Amino acid sequence: MPVKIPFSVLDLSPIVEGGDASQALRNTLDLARHVERWGYQRFWLAEHHNMPGVASAATSVVIGYVAGGTSTIHVGAGGIMLPNHAPLVIAEQFGTLAALYPGRIELGLGRAPGTDQVTAYALRRSLTGDVDSFPQDVVELMGYFRPAEPGQRVRAVPGAGLKVPVWILGSSLFGAQLAAALGLPYAFASHFAPGQMMEAIEIYRARFRPSEHLARPHVMLGLNVFAADTDEEAHRLMTSLLQAFVNLRRGQPGPLRPPVPGFENQLTPMERANLEQALSCSVVGSPETVRRGLADFIARTGADELMVTSQMFDHAARLRSFEITAQARDALARAS
Repeated sequence: MPVKIPFSVLDLSPIVEGGDASQALRNTLDLARHVERWGYQRFWLAEHHNMPGVASAATSVVIGYVAGGTSTIHVGAGGIMLPNHAPLVIAEQFGTLAALYPGRIELGLGRAPGTDQVTAYALRRSLTGDVDSFPQDVVELMGYFRPAEPGQRVRAVPGAGLKVPVWILGSSLFGAQLAAALGLPYAFASHFAPGQMMEAIEIYRARFRPSEHLARPHVMLGLNVFAADTDEEAHRLMTSLLQAFVNLRRGQPGPLRPPVPGFENQLTPMERANLEQALSCSVVGSPETVRRGLADFIARTGADELMVTSQMFDHAARLRSFEITAQARDALARAS
């Protein structure tokens, strides 16, 4: 039986068909307030660009909005795509957030662009060298959070001395190796890229070096959870995510669409196979189905923490899904 572990939330502020970014951001804050009451550990927002269905592009701004509208839950980035930014700028942004909301701000760092190559160029003005310098940029960024030293010419103000917690994100073995070498917590994007999940966990734990930041390895795994009162309803709700994945692969990203019962029947065998692989780390169903699925996933992976994500068209249904998931978490904790 799994031991008690924290559950957290990853949100992309989904813009639904017929809606807009303003409503998406209001829904994000409403979700954060609910999951805070339901005992989730942290609420993270993801950086994506040029995506008609995602409102969290200016991630640090949205983090400030959510932190200002909640009181206890940790709020952070899952993540900031560091090659898109100068490390000093991110240190200043998250130093400002940490000064405003002490002890509640977290910074997850990834090296993917979070967009297509044309948009990546618009963000960076260059496509060479940025990704390769990711480890050095992480170290530089973390240095800005340390107390300023005499004679230090460049400081993050705010930022210096605030020691904002830093996580490494990844969907491959690279992030696992870097997090282990730096002694940082590691979040794996198993909710959309699970292929190397087990190998990455093994490498991270085997090579982890204790640091001033973390004494022992800590792995957080992304998991899609679609919970509803019945298995049938949960699978219907998930078809919005299936449509989003298929449209993205077809080069036709758009707002999150309403559920389409039987959507899988419209797909080619290759598309169905791709979805099954990409979304294999998903738990979909009624409260009892979700409880069993969570228990199996935790037992199989040995995760130290789960980061639950749920791209649903209907906001009320999404709230209900996270509520059912919290109830399943509590039932597992009691059983253990």
